[in-house]
Amino acid sequence: MSTNFLQTAGLTARYGDAQALFGIDFHIATGETVAIIGANGAGKSTFLKAITGLVKVAPGALTIDGKPWGGRSPGDIVRQGIALVPEGRRLFPSLTVEENLKMGAYAGRPGPWSLARLYTLFPILEEKRKVPATSLSGGQQQMVAIGRALMSNPRLLLCDEISLGLAPIVIKEIYDALPAIAAEGMSVAVVEQDVMVAQRVSRRLYCFQEGRVSLEGASDGFSREQISQAYFGIQT
Repeated sequence: MSTNFLQTAGLTARYGDAQALFGIDFHIATGETVAIIGANGAGKSTFLKAITGLVKVAPGALTIDGKPWGGRSPGDIVRQGIALVPEGRRLFPSLTVEENLKMGAYAGRPGPWSLARLYTLFPILEEKRKVPATSLSGGQQQMVAIGRALMSNPRLLLCDEISLGLAPIVIKEIYDALPAIAAEGMSVAVVEQDVMVAQRVSRRLYCFQEGRVSLEGASDGFSREQISQAYFGIQT
């Protein structure tokens, strides 16, 4: 594991007058998989939006390769190698599967991910490549959303609730693809409400509660009671 690729220090975020994040300290190294857990409304999605420039933050609150990147545009962030798989997938309904995938390549970053490689990772997408993306099953649509992000050849893949609303067997299939995605040194940050899934797929985890980090450390290093306290703020 190399030094930190991305780091936040005292990151705060607001929606108008409402403060959503309070002093988030976070880091992820090149090639590391990190999970972010927490209840609905804990600030997990807002944090990913802050990283990707969709929510403005102070310049020094976010650093990439040790340089300040807070407050930059989403396009600037993508060109630095950060891609988001958004909650709800957000596919283009008027485009086919293959057209949706190609949209991810507009960042122009060189790298190993191509249509051919994505079709090897998710063979069903090649079979369905000419049909409208939103006509697919929920799990297949999630594969398109992940593939579209990978087509930008990111250094950091941010996955926001990619298991939401999917059957357990589909969730397992999607998460089983993560090792192949991360195999060449890509960092992955996964926002996940299912604690057991989050612990299984990550090396470290952060728990958010009401816009703050309530727990951070090795994914296998916490008891059920510690996670419950950090997640809900209550003892079991």
